[in-house]
Amino acid sequence: MARMHARRRGKSGSVAPYRTKAPEWCEVSADEAVKIVVDLRKMGKTSSEIGFILRDKYGIPDINLVTGKKVGEILEENGLATEIPEDLRNLIAKSLAMRKHLAANKNDTHNKRQLQLTESKVRRLVKYYRSSGKLAADWTYKPETAEILLSR
Repeated sequence: MARMHARRRGKSGSVAPYRTKAPEWCEVSADEAVKIVVDLRKMGKTSSEIGFILRDKYGIPDINLVTGKKVGEILEENGLATEIPEDLRNLIAKSLAMRKHLAANKNDTHNKRQLQLTESKVRRLVKYYRSSGKLAADWTYKPETAEILLSR
């Protein structure tokens, strides 16, 4: 697959083996897995952190195979989902850090370009999430108010 902002191709990665059910050695039931996910979210973990913890601590290789749902779907059902999706939140935080750096280092042209590319990704994701209904139709990204969005 090609890179988003570069004219080169990427290396193909490995593919997880095709499975339709959880492996036999995974001893956690679906109800227990959902309870673990909800408890981890209440402790302040993000959905990606929850996935790592489930894999490393509880031995659940794929929550989707155990419960039939993804972590985000489990959080939505229990009313624990965030307003802004995690990938969009991370990109906004990255652009905020770049803006703070540029305020102190005005001549950093490489960072200026990287900020343009990052905010382009933000706008692309916002467009996708608006069309899929995960964000409100009138939701817009404004760099001036981005810090307020992340503080919620």
